Amino acid sequence: MSKADEQSKAAGPDIGPKMGPKLGPKPVRVPQRRSAEPVEAPKRPARAVGAQLAAEVARLERELATARAQLAELTVFAQIDPLTDILNRRGLERELKRSLAHVKRYGASAALIYLDLDGFKRINDRFGHAAGDAVLRAVAMVLNRHIRESDVVARVGGDEFVLLLWGCSEASALSKAEAIELAVARMTVPHDGAVLQVGASCGVTPLLPLDRPDVLLDRADRAMYARKRVRNPILRAV
Repeated sequence: MSKADEQSKAAGPDIGPKMGPKLGPKPVRVPQRRSAEPVEAPKRPARAVGAQLAAEVARLERELATARAQLAELTVFAQIDPLTDILNRRGLERELKRSLAHVKRYGASAALIYLDLDGFKRINDRFGHAAGDAVLRAVAMVLNRHIRESDVVARVGGDEFVLLLWGCSEASALSKAEAIELAVARMTVPHDGAVLQVGASCGVTPLLPLDRPDVLLDRADRAMYARKRVRNPILRAV
């Protein structure tokens, strides 16, 4: 055996060519994203938060009170006749509903006077609407002087007025109506060098427990026209 064979035998059997380290792409590591840590807002003392809420509530309550006051004021203005500064028909109907409910529940006495001016159209036609407006304002002033604080006066049409008299019997209302007719007849209204005068016819009716505002006003209106026929011979002949 040669020396080379002895060295090969000592090294052991040949199992093939020696393999080097395995080559290939290295695995890519994806970096893990860290979730952002929540940033805590600075804490405010509970007393300060409570004071802020109380101030906000107080502000809202003031605004609500102001809005309610404005609404009430607008409601009142909607029920006032702008020419004479007394109630209009809407305002009168509100008062009649209250009054009829009170009469029905407590048996209180009240009466209605329905007034229509005599000769008013003649003034409008001859002197113009400004003169007519001056007469209407003067009549409203006369009526206000003939009622008490508890009574109500309203303008319900062009030259028609209504008085609601509390605690008043029908007989007392008739006497009041006659006094009002006399006061209006004596009234003089200066206007552009002219002196204007009108008359008035008043119808009277009591408030009854089962009345409705429209029924009550219609009955008073018919009583007024009956009175006008008595006062005016021309109407009586019609």
